[in-house]
Amino acid sequence: MVYIRRRKFLASCLCITATIFLLVTLQVVVELGKFERRKFENSSLQNGHKSLEKEPKYLYSFLKKDTLTPNGKKSSETDSYPIMLWWSPLTGETGRLGQCGADTCFFTINRTYLHHHMTKAFLFYGTDFNIDSLPLPRKAHHDWALFHEESPKNNYKLFHKPVITLFNYTATFSRHSHLPLTTQYLEGIDVLKSLRYLVPLQSKNNLRQRLAPLVYVQSDCDPPSDRDSYVRELMTYIEVDSYGECLRNKDLPQPLKNPASMDTDGFYRIIAQYKFILAFENAVCDDYITEKFWRPLKLGVVPVYYGSPSIADWLPSNRSAILVSQFSHPRDLASYIRELDYDDRLYEAYIEWKLNGKISNQQLLTALRERQWGVQDINQDNYIDVFECMVCNKVWDNLRLQEKGLPPRRWKAEVTHLSCPEPTVFDFSPLAPRWNSLRDMWIPSFQQSKKEAQALRWLVDRNQNFSAHEFWALVFKD
Repeated sequence: MVYIRRRKFLASCLCITATIFLLVTLQVVVELGKFERRKFENSSLQNGHKSLEKEPKYLYSFLKKDTLTPNGKKSSETDSYPIMLWWSPLTGETGRLGQCGADTCFFTINRTYLHHHMTKAFLFYGTDFNIDSLPLPRKAHHDWALFHEESPKNNYKLFHKPVITLFNYTATFSRHSHLPLTTQYLEGIDVLKSLRYLVPLQSKNNLRQRLAPLVYVQSDCDPPSDRDSYVRELMTYIEVDSYGECLRNKDLPQPLKNPASMDTDGFYRIIAQYKFILAFENAVCDDYITEKFWRPLKLGVVPVYYGSPSIADWLPSNRSAILVSQFSHPRDLASYIRELDYDDRLYEAYIEWKLNGKISNQQLLTALRERQWGVQDINQDNYIDVFECMVCNKVWDNLRLQEKGLPPRRWKAEVTHLSCPEPTVFDFSPLAPRWNSLRDMWIPSFQQSKKEAQALRWLVDRNQNFSAHEFWALVFKD
């Protein structure tokens, strides 16, 4: 019994000691928090934004005393600033004050802010936008903003009027969106003019003894553009060195076989040896232009391009790429490439702009000069930061109008902000396989996405939460 009482006494002492330690620790944390908060408010914000200086007087009209946050804490910056809630957890930030010019917003992926009175906008990443979870019911002051720079195959529903017009603000590859990302894969003018990787024409002619005139590097096989069918047919008329998983007939060195190596010096050096590269996008949409187009221009290789129908608007010069759309059949394209391969004067006409460092396309120059974001440039904000601030600024514009007793301005996405035609397939030769599981999928998938878009719009307009069963019942309703 004495032993047991002694154990109880020691346990009680330990509990008291632990409690005192926790209270002291908590007090230290609180004081450190206050210090860090004061230091934060007087220092530069994350991502190079300017420090919080004098706050506008109207800011405090949104303060509410003793209001609780979703975490049960008393009012803080979440009651002082509009909340921008990333419904798709793209940034991974649980909470950050962002300075956007004179405006400040609180950015978070924490969905417990769904019903917070200061939540003004929901930000969506297109690939993750789905029916399983939407912030409904949608209040009149809730703006929806879409960020989607990727291929339509990632989420076809977005590319139809019923869905794209659900959003107030957009940042897409289309030049017509509120924040165009058309040049998202191009660092700037200097890389286009750079001669760093340019292999002299005479050296390329010598390399032709062991290299094909054309190179093809793709590992995403049979996408909606059906590019592999075209290349397969083209290979019957002209030699093509294909390094990727698609139609591969040549191997890269082992260290370069990882897809992540496609932006390395070693890979660039190999591709730069070729005269031409097949630069085929995985989808055909206006302004959907990826590194497949810009990379060869940077390396001094002539792109044979298939993809965006509006590509002519983005060429560095009138003669800097060969456009597949101008040839009625792969055999005609092959004949033209052979002609350029044998005639140095004709070939050099396609790289003259690079040799002279002269870009004549004023639209391209203007787009690069006026865009508000940078690519791989630590001195500029990235396009996600700029997207966030675009939404933040527009929300604040409406708050200022509201304070003046004026109606808010309603922004709305248009069909041109994200649209692609229905995929098509090539059918050149009876020897080429007409269908496989992937080729057979894209057209029906696109057609069904129209029904999905209509069903989703009806359910969202109803402004109530809905189940997956309700959604699919509408999609397949006769």
